[in-house]
Amino acid sequence: MDFSLLHPQLVHLPLALAVLMPFFAAVVAWAWWRKKLPRAAWFLVLGMQVLLAGGAFAAKQAGEEAEERVEHVVAEQVIEEHAEAAEAFVVAAAVTTLPFLLAAFVRKESVALGLAAVSSLSSCVPLVLAILAGQSGGALVYEHGAANAYIDAAGSQAATRSADDDDDD
Repeated sequence: MDFSLLHPQLVHLPLALAVLMPFFAAVVAWAWWRKKLPRAAWFLVLGMQVLLAGGAFAAKQAGEEAEERVEHVVAEQVIEEHAEAAEAFVVAAAVTTLPFLLAAFVRKESVALGLAAVSSLSSCVPLVLAILAGQSGGALVYEHGAANAYIDAAGSQAATRSADDDDDD
């Protein structure tokens, strides 16, 4: 299996979660504080944050596989800019998971609620970095032709198969 093809499939989940997390975390933290939701609801938020961080890591790993293929089509500097933006996003997603985790497991309710508020605010950092990584990834594909690394290979294979079929006549 060509793992380089996984990158565009994996990248959308952490990007979408990065957009949703500040709002979702703030709403659940507020509802928990107002006693409209039980404290256990925070575990759903924590799960989403862990999925964001894990998904970002998986997408970055798949992106490193894709880099091998795309570097023949796109300038290395452009690829490196995207890789650095992705790395910053992954690190931010991982680091901001800590207050989410602490909010879930700290026993004192007032401290846990404060950590939930910090979590909500800190989730804006991965959001900004996700936007930057997404913009540079989009530029790779739509401005610099990174998709041509896959289209050319598929087109060549299709042309070869077509020529082989013609030879059978």
